[in-house]
Amino acid sequence: MTQPSSARARLDEALARIDDPRGEGARACLTVYRDSAIAEAEASDRRRATGALRGPLDGTIVSIKDLFDVAGEVTRAGSRILAEEGAPAARDAEVVRRLREAGAVIVAKTNMTEFAFSGVGSNPHYGTPGNPADRTRVPGGSSSGAAVAAADAMCEIAIGSDTGGSTRIPAALTGIVGWKPSKARIPTEGAFPLSTTLDSIGPLATTVARCAEADAVMAGEAPGPLPRVALAGLRIGVVQGFPLDRLDDTVATAFDDACRRLSQAGARLSDETLAPLAAMVEVNRRGGIVPYEAHRIHRDRLARRLGDFDPKIAARIRRAETIADADYAWMLSERRRLVTAMDEQLAAFDLAVMPTVPIVAPTLAAVDSDDGFARNNALLLRNTSIGNFFDLCAASLPIPGGGLPTGLMLVGRNGHDRRLLAIAAAVEALFAAGR
Repeated sequence: MTQPSSARARLDEALARIDDPRGEGARACLTVYRDSAIAEAEASDRRRATGALRGPLDGTIVSIKDLFDVAGEVTRAGSRILAEEGAPAARDAEVVRRLREAGAVIVAKTNMTEFAFSGVGSNPHYGTPGNPADRTRVPGGSSSGAAVAAADAMCEIAIGSDTGGSTRIPAALTGIVGWKPSKARIPTEGAFPLSTTLDSIGPLATTVARCAEADAVMAGEAPGPLPRVALAGLRIGVVQGFPLDRLDDTVATAFDDACRRLSQAGARLSDETLAPLAAMVEVNRRGGIVPYEAHRIHRDRLARRLGDFDPKIAARIRRAETIADADYAWMLSERRRLVTAMDEQLAAFDLAVMPTVPIVAPTLAAVDSDDGFARNNALLLRNTSIGNFFDLCAASLPIPGGGLPTGLMLVGRNGHDRRLLAIAAAVEALFAAGR
């Protein structure tokens, strides 16, 4: 389908997708900013007519995850409790402010896992949007509505958060691009926290270029074209060990094919065992940084309104009740040491690769039981959480092929975000040429 050039016409198409009763708009988009979006789109079209566009994001149709503050609104974070008890935000979240300044048209707030604490993407309060590849399957989380909105053309860019994989997991499961920046790159002010140590903010879109434009704006940089990168000669470490364990057949075949294509393009692939990964597992045996911090955020709320939580999310948070403060301090200290160790090991490569997720999207029925949810959630988060623990930048790219979507995760050193995005664009072009 040819995209119309005017922001207003493209917004009308996005709104039609949201409103389509045969689609997932009602579950993917919890708030639709119809009137303000029309005003923003028409303002962008006037700027275009006078040659006064603010940059490549001007007039782009953007959705934002339900955990970002919008002035005058209660921030729900996928929760009924916050919807009932929360105070209206005094101002827009910083990333929302930057997007508006760049001329983005904010069309909707998107659904999410309650309090962003799951890679599955289910939400019993507001419904679970069906995966565009198969509506009987989960979209992945926690940025579930973001991925469905971007994949189903309800927006052109969706802004999510990523604490353990929440942009990359749903991107992989729905067949689009997801980006997790180095944590310090994009401010988290005005985003409801899951883990103050590991939270990061990133975009989802159908192309790397779109993600790069949003990343630059949210990082306070002037967006521009990514530099061209030749794949020939790139040093790529293929991560060995648990990231390759228990791959389902679809993922294993797609990952092997992706590595073959990279090798045929002249990249120098080598199997690499990253020693800090084993140490990360040992740190997390103490209970984990994210659960500890999530419990401190929600313990009073749990005491007052336990029955109003998604029971699967409440169970995950409550498991942190027994984590001692001393263990938390030790985990933080060990993580700092391991971040340095991982950076030193990754310095030998241009990037590392692994499957984004080891499985295709589970069915909704498969995650209905507590055991099914826990098992699938752990698998979905397993590989992506590496990027957050070691404060790396990472992208998930859809791997072309038949069957359900899956993703190739490209991992780069902290602070090398634009370089990794440029490499991701080159890999994306390689995949497109081989379809």
